[in-house]
Amino acid sequence: MFEQDVHFLEQHTDVVVLSRGLAEVAVCPEMQGRVMTSTAGGPNGLSYGWINRDFIASGENNLHMNPFGGEDRVWLGPEGGQFSLFFKNGDPFDLDHWFTPGALNEDVYPVIEQSRERVVFEKDMILKNYSDTEFRIRLNREVLLLDISSVTGDLGVNIDPAVQTVAYESVNTITNTGEVDWTRETGLVSVWILGMFNPSPATTVVLPFVPGPEAELGPIVNDAYFGKVPEDRLVIREDVLFFRCDGEYRSKIGLSATRCRPIMGSWDAENGVLTLVSYTRPEGAMEYVNSMWELQEEPFAGDVVNSYNDGPPAPGEKPMGPFYELESSSPAAALAPGESLSHVHRTIHLKGAREALDAVARKALGVSIDEIEKVF
Repeated sequence: MFEQDVHFLEQHTDVVVLSRGLAEVAVCPEMQGRVMTSTAGGPNGLSYGWINRDFIASGENNLHMNPFGGEDRVWLGPEGGQFSLFFKNGDPFDLDHWFTPGALNEDVYPVIEQSRERVVFEKDMILKNYSDTEFRIRLNREVLLLDISSVTGDLGVNIDPAVQTVAYESVNTITNTGEVDWTRETGLVSVWILGMFNPSPATTVVLPFVPGPEAELGPIVNDAYFGKVPEDRLVIREDVLFFRCDGEYRSKIGLSATRCRPIMGSWDAENGVLTLVSYTRPEGAMEYVNSMWELQEEPFAGDVVNSYNDGPPAPGEKPMGPFYELESSSPAAALAPGESLSHVHRTIHLKGAREALDAVARKALGVSIDEIEKVF
């Protein structure tokens, strides 16, 4: 339950709870201003975000990554490659040498504004990439609880008032506070938002995509992050793909700028929850940072959206979660001093009558709930 999760978090860190009716969102300034969890059903409602209770209770600071969990956390990309923010110059691209920048992993994000439905953070940081380029960045992050009219306008569909709905967005703005331009030659950064959710044995991620020949648009999906995803976990149809996210098999997929749509989602058949994620994509934007762990031939041909399914990293080992992720990225930010780039990532959870949720799924994702359930 949401109330139990908030009580646990309050034992270990500061918590800002945003509320609008039965919709509530828990945000943690000391955990980089991340949305830890949300509910559409009030204090006793289902809690949607994955929270790593054992790690939080331990008080550990893991320099590789503090896996606190959370439905919406902000990172900056790229993760791998010659312009990586997670590897030092000359280090091999492996887990032993992978470190999340401290400003994204352990720093407190000061609250500069707060109301019942909104909280705003501001954080200054200095980051250096694999090519030793230094970035001076101001990150402004706003988390805002949305009303139903904003949700229906975004989806282009009416939502039955009886459906329990929570919708919120994070507005993430990076500003070049240095004295030099950020250029392609020395590396660019991007805003990267990752949402970690509780899986069930019957959770399926749905990614609509732009159909068309590979000769023109490139591969439909990138599934090479942790080895090719088996056919019983990734099914591709004409303009939509389905990814099994049960938290039992470590795998990741991504869609490029030529293939992605501005919407993705998941259906948890066990709990009857439809989750939708949308994000802003500037018209004509095609250059996105590449996070593959290798020296890259195309460092600005990265994925726009990703989904990750947690699982054992090796036979016999324990998974980190389990959890699954829905992620979005901004374009690569070629900013002159004083210029800014903003990326908005919106998360919506709906729980209610199957017929009402089916109408939303058909409109937003282009498939029915029955179709989703029959894939795997």
